[in-house]
Amino acid sequence: MKSDAAVTSAATPVSAIPGIGWPAVPDARGAATLAILHQLEQTQWWPEHEIRRHQAGQLAQLVKHARRTVAFYRTRLAGVGNPETLDPTGEVWRGLPSLTRSDIQNAGDELMTQTLPEGHGKTSVIYTAGSTGRPIRAIRSELWGVFWSAFTVRDHLWHRRDFRGTLAAIRESGKGKDLYPEGTRTQHWGRSSGSIFATGPTVSLNIMTPLEQQMAWLQRENPDYLLTHPTIAHRLAEFSLKHGLRLPKLKQIETISEILRPATREICRAAWGAPIVDMYTAREAGYLALQCPDHEHYHLQSEGVLVEVLDEQGLPCGPGQVGRVVVTPLHNFAMPLIRYDIGDFAEVGAPCPCGRGLPVLKRIVGRRQNMLTMPWSEARWPLLSSSNIGALLALAPIRQYQFVQQTPQSIELRLAVAQNLTLDQEASVRRWVQEKFGHPFDVALAYYDEIPLAPSGKFEDFVSMIGRSQSGDVS
Repeated sequence: MKSDAAVTSAATPVSAIPGIGWPAVPDARGAATLAILHQLEQTQWWPEHEIRRHQAGQLAQLVKHARRTVAFYRTRLAGVGNPETLDPTGEVWRGLPSLTRSDIQNAGDELMTQTLPEGHGKTSVIYTAGSTGRPIRAIRSELWGVFWSAFTVRDHLWHRRDFRGTLAAIRESGKGKDLYPEGTRTQHWGRSSGSIFATGPTVSLNIMTPLEQQMAWLQRENPDYLLTHPTIAHRLAEFSLKHGLRLPKLKQIETISEILRPATREICRAAWGAPIVDMYTAREAGYLALQCPDHEHYHLQSEGVLVEVLDEQGLPCGPGQVGRVVVTPLHNFAMPLIRYDIGDFAEVGAPCPCGRGLPVLKRIVGRRQNMLTMPWSEARWPLLSSSNIGALLALAPIRQYQFVQQTPQSIELRLAVAQNLTLDQEASVRRWVQEKFGHPFDVALAYYDEIPLAPSGKFEDFVSMIGRSQSGDVS
């Protein structure tokens, strides 16, 4: 069987030693990344039970370290017993309480290790609010960053990207960063890839840039690959179709951060003839799942993280079941996150016909804050299919939409429209909402020139404000 690296064109190694070009000798970080990648090439084909056995061994090392050096876990992990015999599918493990964002906020420095093992390197701090509006501080080790790099490059290799190409990124939302018209240009695809392979440039643009300017910038840069949020990709594809614009070199769109809808895959193919490759990551927890090279579902990155998908009783979900996602990154000893409830829900998939033993997620469904609450307190997933949206757009000249449930009895539909709606159109839209969501909700229409993104640059088409403070991160 050929390795992923063997079938990827133009993956030219770079050497850190003057006078030595081939075979290349990378720097220390690049060498460590390649060593992990070499193992990942093998482990992806292991049977699932063998992957889980090695996961349990690494989990034992993490639990021993956390119990010994992290104040927060001394009591929480006291009842685990011998970590060497810990079964991550057993009752003892499932009996451990989940770690919440509130726990992380309240614990502060008590979640940090007092002694980082030799070889794990320096630590760095990141802050993330995601789409929850509850910011947390996470401490990451330098070694954990090497694992991040390895999974980044695995994704490139899985999806056979040509490292010579130009990678365009529309993802930064920070004020004053990557500004139009030039954006920012770097000479490689970032530290993860650039430390081991010769790559083309990365060009970056701030995600808050108006849509027309985003498209003008993309046409000028004419990239081979586009990395952005699904919402941005969808809007750009719509704009391209409407105005007959093309991106002639575009081979793939890589999507991050938001829930990917099937309609977004369809419209990107229609606009540019390019497929979407989605990934499931968290800044505080790393790579959770990557899209399969041969299918549109996701493979858990089990070499780096233990992912549990649990039902309402805390039991593992089987194929076809949706449950909450609980993760344990296996290599960040600086600030262990043990059984971290990341706030997402996902559907478990059946074993993949591609032959990889890495477990499957069929889809990432959303967050609890994306659930519709019925007046009698039942929670439902308000999944919007392509046909649903097509029916809505057929009622009125709608350019953008967002549903915000304010109370159990009321939903605000935020709209950006091409022209003012008539009273009949407004009535039809309200009926559509009531029929789609299965109840005669009070539906208020609110009009925007353009519905804004959240401060994080993310966008969600359905948001519930029920049970959330008004400081929540809602676009």
